[in-house]
Amino acid sequence: MASTTIERTASDTRTCSYAEAIREALAQAMESDERVFLLGEDIGVYGGAFGVTTGLLERFGAERVRDTPISELGIVGAAVGAALAGMRPVVEIQFSDFTAQAMDQIVNQAAKIHYMLGGAASVPMVLRAPGGSGTGAAAQHSQSLEAWFAHVPGLKVVLPATPADAKGLLLAAIDDPNPVIFLEHKLLYKSSGPVPTEPVRETLGAARVHRDGDDLTIVATSVMVERSLQAADELAADGIHATVVDPRTIKPLDAATILAAVRRTGRLLLVQEAPLTGGFVSEIAALVAGCDALYSLVAPIRRLCGLDVPIPYAPQLERAAVPQVPDIVKAARELVMES
Repeated sequence: MASTTIERTASDTRTCSYAEAIREALAQAMESDERVFLLGEDIGVYGGAFGVTTGLLERFGAERVRDTPISELGIVGAAVGAALAGMRPVVEIQFSDFTAQAMDQIVNQAAKIHYMLGGAASVPMVLRAPGGSGTGAAAQHSQSLEAWFAHVPGLKVVLPATPADAKGLLLAAIDDPNPVIFLEHKLLYKSSGPVPTEPVRETLGAARVHRDGDDLTIVATSVMVERSLQAADELAADGIHATVVDPRTIKPLDAATILAAVRRTGRLLLVQEAPLTGGFVSEIAALVAGCDALYSLVAPIRRLCGLDVPIPYAPQLERAAVPQVPDIVKAARELVMES
């Protein structure tokens, strides 16, 4: 078993890392339901590319923690078949970029079967995949592809930003009868926070408001949530108070929480790591523009996104390609001061 850095802080919660929270969710799901099993490249002996499944092979055995060949198409196809047969597979893809090798099984099989069979079958499968930049992994290992999956009817898409949400949303995803794409940002694996000891489920389709303020609303996803909270601290020192909303799941999307915040603050800054063109936050902008929340705006909606470039390898270029805390602060100040 791997050593742990879990630190007790209360009887029902304790501080642990994002990676440990995911591992605990997997273990608790496997303990409570014998249909749950894991499959993916190097998830057993090696413990996964980022160490998330370390120790689970020793705990649950090779039948339930299955090291697979290097074939994303085959891995996801096996999971779809297992789900149709009554199991609850949890797939780990080493990098979310590699889902491109399995898009037929994800988009044309997992997402469509329930509909095409008139509800007679379902695919309760979870696909976990690390994504995002910041580790020097370059263009083929650093993308943020959530908009691909959100575009596909039949898939649910989750982007947890905190350890507690990583655990609670993963447990909910494993329970769900639908295929769920669970995207974990690589930079978050070592982040820490309070996590419930018990297997507490979070609701898929419910946003979290991390901070309340009256001057503008920042809607951010994944690693940009923490950066937006850091930016909000800097803005508060200047007397600008931001509401920070994390959708947590972009499919389904909690539109009500986002619209309520926009109606109250009158300004909206949308922050994502993924490139600007075709990015999911554009859907949120369209949502606001298409309803009465539009009339609450005192300034145009602003999107702060990654550049429309492949993620560079050079560290300074990699940082420049996606929003950083100073970029969020600057965009928020401009939004407030120009209106």
